[in-house]
Amino acid sequence: MSTQRVIVVMGVAGTGKTTVGQLLAEALGIPYAEGDAFHPAANVAKMSAGIPLDDADRWPWLDAIGEWIRNRAGLRSGVIAASCLKRVYRDRLRAAAPGAVFVHLSGERPLIEKRMAERKGHFMPTTLLDSQFAALEPLQDDELGVVVDVSGSPEDITERALAALRQLPAHEN
Repeated sequence: MSTQRVIVVMGVAGTGKTTVGQLLAEALGIPYAEGDAFHPAANVAKMSAGIPLDDADRWPWLDAIGEWIRNRAGLRSGVIAASCLKRVYRDRLRAAAPGAVFVHLSGERPLIEKRMAERKGHFMPTTLLDSQFAALEPLQDDELGVVVDVSGSPEDITERALAALRQLPAHEN
């Protein structure tokens, strides 16, 4: 796989986007960014209160991530974790950086709920998991990306992601 791509690690809350994203970036020797850090304070407050974000809340967040991706594209590449649950969100990021590739971390709801319940210090409550699954639109055949099962250890998941990414066609600038 070319490391001259920006990789967006996507999926519902609790799939391990941050952990796997960091491990992918480390394995590829490229920078990592946490998508949650791009949320305005109002979004974090809303989610912390158990209120799902709507599209109007997400557009500025996606635009900030898109700017980061655009600035990383080409020779500098990178990995960023961002839920990107809907096709329209991914399309918005691709508009900013057409070469972005998505790693969709996917798993069964009971496993993800268990992992969310075990997390410490994260603003996203398990009560929002239903809204996450309801909003999820899996990658479609015409979207550049891979789907990776989240069972097993973070290292196992990362290895599966790396193997799947290696199977993608070479990146064209």
